[in-house]
Amino acid sequence: MNHYTAVMKQKGDWWIGWIEEVPGVNCQERSKEELTETLRITLREALEWPRQAMRAAAGEGYEEAGIAL
Repeated sequence: MNHYTAVMKQKGDWWIGWIEEVPGVNCQERSKEELTETLRITLREALEWPRQAMRAAAGEGYEEAGIAL
């Protein structure tokens, strides 16, 4: 399980937030709890979609290898 940083703040009646490590993952909701869940869903989709697209583009016979930084 990977860990990411959610930056959240209340602005008026809304909670706004984003994932610090992944550009483009930002959301707004009426409560902090809803925002946390929406950020989690959006992050999961943002990380999974490119993987699916790249696997489809690679076709058959590709290899995967883990690389750590």
